[in-house]
Amino acid sequence: MAKDSGRKVIASNRKARHDYLIEDTLEAGLALMGTEVKSLRMGRASLADGFATFYGDELWLEGVHIPEYVQGTWTNHTPRRRRKLLLHRSQLAKLHAATRQSGRTIVPLALYFVDGRAKVELGVATGKKAYDKRHALRERQDQRDIARALHVREE
Repeated sequence: MAKDSGRKVIASNRKARHDYLIEDTLEAGLALMGTEVKSLRMGRASLADGFATFYGDELWLEGVHIPEYVQGTWTNHTPRRRRKLLLHRSQLAKLHAATRQSGRTIVPLALYFVDGRAKVELGVATGKKAYDKRHALRERQDQRDIARALHVREE
């Protein structure tokens, strides 16, 4: 069987980019069970309620839903179990220092395979206020209107 190459996105957290101001991103590995990997290869996962938190000096991913593998037996996993994130010690120290500041959290932005290995893109984020969200939506709508107007004139 040929080895997978490239990046295959399984799930992305579009809501996180709307709700949070992403200040920094990094890639982390995931410690998964066999049935979780098989379920991910079927393209099934949800990052909507996910976040990362420290327990001791380790970083864990919580709230991410990976449904049970359809053909799994008694070895199947719990869909919302806590999963360990695999990072270098220096990266963990940097993230720990960033989250100690008030109002910052670590959210998963995307879940994907890179060369056959499951990875998660993490973002150090600060929550947006309601008026910031409205402002961002308004800017996006204005940009769409401008692009539409320019497209009509060119024809």
